Amino acid sequence: MRKAFLFILFFLSLHFSAQIVSENQKLESLCRVWGFLKYYHPQVAKGNLNWDQQLFKKMNEFERINDKAALNNLYSRWIESLGKVNECTECLQETDKTYFLKNFDLSWIDNSDLFTESTSQKLHYIEDNRNIGNNHYIGKGGRKIYFRNENSYGSKFSSQQTSLLELFRYWNYVEYFFPYKYKTDQQWNEVLTEMIPKFISVTNDTDYQLTLAELVAKTDDSHAFLFSTLISLHQYGNRKLPIEYSYAEGKLVITKINDNRFHEKTLFEIGDVIYDVNGKTIPQMVNSLGKYIPASNSWGKVNKVKSKLLFSNNDSLSVKLERNGQNMEVIAKTYFTKDIIIKKVSSPQKWKFLDEEKKVGYVNMGILAKDEVNEMYTNLKSAESIIFDLRNYPKLTIIPLSELLLPQSTTYYQFNFPETGYPGKFYSRKNNIGRKNPDYYKGNVIVLVDENTQSQAETTTMMFKQHPKTKVIGSNTSGANGDIIRFKIADLDTCFTGLGAYYPDGRETQRIGIIPDIIIKPSVEGLKSGKDEVLERALLYIKNKN
Repeated sequence: MRKAFLFILFFLSLHFSAQIVSENQKLESLCRVWGFLKYYHPQVAKGNLNWDQQLFKKMNEFERINDKAALNNLYSRWIESLGKVNECTECLQETDKTYFLKNFDLSWIDNSDLFTESTSQKLHYIEDNRNIGNNHYIGKGGRKIYFRNENSYGSKFSSQQTSLLELFRYWNYVEYFFPYKYKTDQQWNEVLTEMIPKFISVTNDTDYQLTLAELVAKTDDSHAFLFSTLISLHQYGNRKLPIEYSYAEGKLVITKINDNRFHEKTLFEIGDVIYDVNGKTIPQMVNSLGKYIPASNSWGKVNKVKSKLLFSNNDSLSVKLERNGQNMEVIAKTYFTKDIIIKKVSSPQKWKFLDEEKKVGYVNMGILAKDEVNEMYTNLKSAESIIFDLRNYPKLTIIPLSELLLPQSTTYYQFNFPETGYPGKFYSRKNNIGRKNPDYYKGNVIVLVDENTQSQAETTTMMFKQHPKTKVIGSNTSGANGDIIRFKIADLDTCFTGLGAYYPDGRETQRIGIIPDIIIKPSVEGLKSGKDEVLERALLYIKNKN
């Protein structure tokens, strides 16, 4: 019995001393260590090494690595080869910053399944004595950071190693500098686990860029995108139906029919309601395309996808629609966009009165310029109510508007900024807007919003909410707020939100949006009748209030 017990102990000791690590485990650990050293190790962060080549070298060495001991021996030798890390007394100094730590997670360093105590201690030492000065890979301009000095390897598939590098690069961008990492549907650590095999299996340009798009979509951020003509052609096509439409209740309502240069008659009529294209309902189409399109929420996903629904690589589409109470199916011809003639429409007014008595003013925030704010206010300030239409993107008018409309300076938003001296941490500041103004606008401030109200438009809505007589009417806003960081991944343009934005009390707007005081959405019947139901609801509110 004693011999059997000793044998088991001996067997277990052999097992744990030569603990096997999988290919995915090795690559996950490499991604984390490589990204951590890139931003934390003083010698690496100063740009003293070709860091991409270091990664490629380690990938090659991984071919001989099969167990935990060998993996840690590799990491130990690698860290020692990077040069001495001096003690950083400044790293220990207290700061008066208020830190936001929901994104900060270096717990992987203490994963005993992968790292020995010695390796963990080396990594923690680097954390405690990290680079806090200039960083070769991160720049700062104003209140935003930007990524720099990254090598380009093109947008075409060239090798498994390069594909993994782009994955590791992007994953670490999000890991350390995306303020809403903690808000993604799938935990960011799980994203790495899932995406490594997908990038390993890529063998051609199309799959490479689609896999990159799927990765970007994992941010669940309506600010994010991946600009790829290859994906556009593969996923959507370069031909489309010559019509324009609005979305409501899972259907498309045709609002405009364009001519074509062949003078061919279209089969559609204004007011037609499309509910099926090539055998798929509109929600099914949104779901199938949504895998590659990042959005903060379901309404944001629809908003980003809907413009792509009637594209195709074929010369026709099978469309099922409802017209005057009758269902029908038409085979409609598609056209290259260059062959579609867009009818010109007169430019909308930037501001106007909506009634003869001049009691209700209206401002189109999407076209009101910053230097026109004073003139607009001079024209409309006598109105009992002003409707500010923010179902669009404003033109940096928030500050001059606040100085005219608000009675005093007020805190309207809290922003979280990335801490470049401690990547992964963000620090918080509350932002004030407006000024002491006894002549502020005393009437009703009505704000119209929907899923198009995004970023600066959402911040502007929050400013309006500081007015004592504000009412927000419409549907939930986009839920993507904070300045963006633009950069390239695999030589393709992309971005994500770079600053966190919150209510003054810390409540979130990301992925939620600003919730209106009165909720109203366009309906199919309303669109068929050419109504603006959100504006009509605002006018009804004003009428009942008076």
